[in-house]
Amino acid sequence: MIDTTRRVALITGITGQDGSYLADQLLREGVRVVGTTRGQPAATSTRRHAEAGLEIVEWDLIDKARFVAILDRYKPTEVYNFAAFSSGEHMDRNPESVTEINGVAVLKMLDAIRLSGAPIRFCQASSSEVFAGTGISPQSEATPRVPRSVYGAAKILADNVIKLYREKHGLFCCSAFLFNHESPRRGHGFVTRKVVRAAVRIKGGLEDKLVMGDLGAARDWGFAGDYVRAMAMMLRANQPADYVVATGLAHTVAELCERAFALVSLDYRDHVVVDPALVRPAEIAPIVGDAARAREDLGWEPAVSFDELVKMMVDAELSAENAHP
Repeated sequence: MIDTTRRVALITGITGQDGSYLADQLLREGVRVVGTTRGQPAATSTRRHAEAGLEIVEWDLIDKARFVAILDRYKPTEVYNFAAFSSGEHMDRNPESVTEINGVAVLKMLDAIRLSGAPIRFCQASSSEVFAGTGISPQSEATPRVPRSVYGAAKILADNVIKLYREKHGLFCCSAFLFNHESPRRGHGFVTRKVVRAAVRIKGGLEDKLVMGDLGAARDWGFAGDYVRAMAMMLRANQPADYVVATGLAHTVAELCERAFALVSLDYRDHVVVDPALVRPAEIAPIVGDAARAREDLGWEPAVSFDELVKMMVDAELSAENAHP
């Protein structure tokens, strides 16, 4: 088991949704947390963590020698990799950069860990996008990886490197296949935040409609805080293994709109307009995760339901609007 008396966690992508929730959890546990960013983070994004003892270091995900130096200086016992170009409608732009950051950077990190000789445990934030073209639903760890984007292909590259370094070099490294996970910290470019923000702004008279694509598209949505908790549990296990992290329940975009608008006493059908130009190609099979292995091996279960997640996001959006009218 991992030594809990001297835990030092290195989190790449610390200022993103997932990195910030994991930092919250680990800091509460008394773990020393070091976070990397690709540039100077906004003061507001790290002030709360800094007050709790978070340390920030810059790393561009390309310079392997710099990562080696970071390992030598901070001597982490565990590394969580969240740094990546995010998924979404533009995930095929800049394919070379996406492959370099989402795929090759993982190879550089693992090789640096191998060269250090230290028993550092590594967890990769992989994605349900690796299953996008498989035609099988629900998806488990045994489901073939078939991407439909450069983003998904780069994640598969990283997953394959992790499997190689685990089997060939004996590293404790694993991939967490994270299905859609949301929170009040989710960026505005994601559909959940887009819907919640529009509902609150329409209620406040700041907007009058929300233009959307396919309302019938379904996703397995969970709470980001639950998902990073699973990743921490993966690194405390006796043996390294890859896990699907998902709720196993799919909800349509229409359901998301219905719940969010109802929470501000509106009927989404009066305000949501479908633009056929925004409708993406239909998925080959529903993207829904089977997290049975995580339940059985780790004892992990999602704690926040879909309805609770939507309410959490609406409440946060209302608070933000009231604070900045």
